[in-house]
Amino acid sequence: MKLRSKDLLGLYDTTAEEIKLILDSASTMKQLLAQNAKKMPHLQGKSIVALFYEDSTRTRLSFELAAKFLGATFSNLGVSSSSVKKGETLLDTGKTIAAMETDVIIIRHPLGGAPKFLADNFPGSVINAGDGMHEHPTQALLDMFTMRERFGRLEDLKVSIIGDIYHSRVARSNVWGLTKMGAHVTLCGPQTLMPAAIEQMGVNVTCNLEHALRDADVVMGLRIQREMLQGVFLSTLREYHRYFGIHEDSIRLCKKDVLIMHPGPVNRGVELSSAVVDADNSVINEQVTNGVAVRMALLYLLTRKDDKR
Repeated sequence: MKLRSKDLLGLYDTTAEEIKLILDSASTMKQLLAQNAKKMPHLQGKSIVALFYEDSTRTRLSFELAAKFLGATFSNLGVSSSSVKKGETLLDTGKTIAAMETDVIIIRHPLGGAPKFLADNFPGSVINAGDGMHEHPTQALLDMFTMRERFGRLEDLKVSIIGDIYHSRVARSNVWGLTKMGAHVTLCGPQTLMPAAIEQMGVNVTCNLEHALRDADVVMGLRIQREMLQGVFLSTLREYHRYFGIHEDSIRLCKKDVLIMHPGPVNRGVELSSAVVDADNSVINEQVTNGVAVRMALLYLLTRKDDKR
């Protein structure tokens, strides 16, 4: 089985079978990494460019390591020092990169739909590394991989996602992916940070943290964006933590083997207490490790489609 599209733009259009293929391939990649195989020939001769219009640590670095571990040439195009600062459009930037015989562009952009626009005008593969408030598919894939690795399944897992749902592309991609794989998703946060009609995505919605945490298999905190929210969507961060912060007492409402997750970076004492971040059942650092394996799998699968282009 191969991926149907030359691109990965989101999980909305990705089938359950394709998600399973990516996760299965990531398991193989993680086994190779465990054997210290960090120089493989799978992508030898391939050229990959990262085009990030927003800051990133985990996503950009894990893509870079994934590409280099598989033998590809990786270039990081710093937007702040490129012709974008001179007014070059995304279309022209894409054409320039294509003219250099690039096989894959990994793009992060503040506008939803930018990866789709680029993919329509670029002959190689485009991977969405986060676009506006739309989607962040590779983050959701590594989240699902982490859950499946621990529980052996995604079907019937109770997953509670807590925090700023309104602005979160991570939450949207996780909802699309998890519901397709048979998980039961609950979204929880302040009413001001909950999108209208979000129930139509097939999830449970609550503003009561205790209801969200009770008997959950997985609890995922989402970053509160201090620079955007305080005084507009929230009164204070202290008030947010009082009603929606996850701490060692509230986590006792979950199942005993609950997984604690967060896409990072974590605001300690806001979304999660330090005790929860550092607890034995926290897999926040493991998510980072799994991100490399998932992105290796995705790069491998997408570059196997050359015969269809």
